[in-house]
Amino acid sequence: MFEGFTQRRVATSGTEINLVMKGGGPPLLLIHGFPQSHVMWHEIAGPLAERFTVVCADLRGYGDSGKPAGGGDYAAYSKRVMAQDMVEVMKALGFERFFAAGHDRGGRVAYRMALDHPDVVTKLATLDIVPTHAQWRSLDWRRSMGAYHWYFLAQPEPMPERLIGSDPVFYLHHLLPKWSATGFSFAPEAMAEYERCYSDPGTIHGSCEDYRAGATIDFAIDDADYGKRKIACPMLAIQGDRGRGLDPAFLATWKEWADDVRAIGIASGHFLPEEAPGPTLAALLEFFGG
Repeated sequence: MFEGFTQRRVATSGTEINLVMKGGGPPLLLIHGFPQSHVMWHEIAGPLAERFTVVCADLRGYGDSGKPAGGGDYAAYSKRVMAQDMVEVMKALGFERFFAAGHDRGGRVAYRMALDHPDVVTKLATLDIVPTHAQWRSLDWRRSMGAYHWYFLAQPEPMPERLIGSDPVFYLHHLLPKWSATGFSFAPEAMAEYERCYSDPGTIHGSCEDYRAGATIDFAIDDADYGKRKIACPMLAIQGDRGRGLDPAFLATWKEWADDVRAIGIASGHFLPEEAPGPTLAALLEFFGG
């Protein structure tokens, strides 16, 4: 799936990060979301590498990256710490400044990185998220029915780990179709990788710690910044709009967090780089290449 890419492991101050990379242009970091790994970029990473030096990294707790203990305050899986991993990885690869694009949980890492390291992230794209602060504030009982996993995965250890661990492949196959457009099928080789990684108890635990952090320390960090500082670099927010058109509230929410942001909708479910690789690739090429 990543022909011509080089696989590497890079030690950071808190763990080891697995990645693949290719290209010779300006550096572009791609960060995956839950419950996937860097493999989610397999449709568009190659074409992007024709223009950029593409780095597809596994977040701590996911894929083949390290899976450190979370600790009682979940700080080890805060988006601030996960973003620090990525900054250290890119520096080790020789990149002091770079573009960043993140999907789902990776988007939360990416926007936190842009806030905490404004001299490092030169352009930011997020795929199908709103900020964690806005997500929690907007949930009512109707929306919570569709976002139940935010509550389930954030429950104290070991309850969600035990339940998911009894049949992780079943849970994975429950989640992925639920969030993708009707009729979409993931590439078999990609699905095999998602199954392999998510069957690791360390990945199940790491992803739960990620969501526990989202419900606690991540919200607190965002809340401290809300209304006080914004993302300074140019930003593109992409929404998987399922063909209904861009939700105006999507852009309005991001304008609370970024000085220079535009939003677009793509007719897709949640997994834009796999469900709608052509439009997603075109949007990223235009934004990062402009």
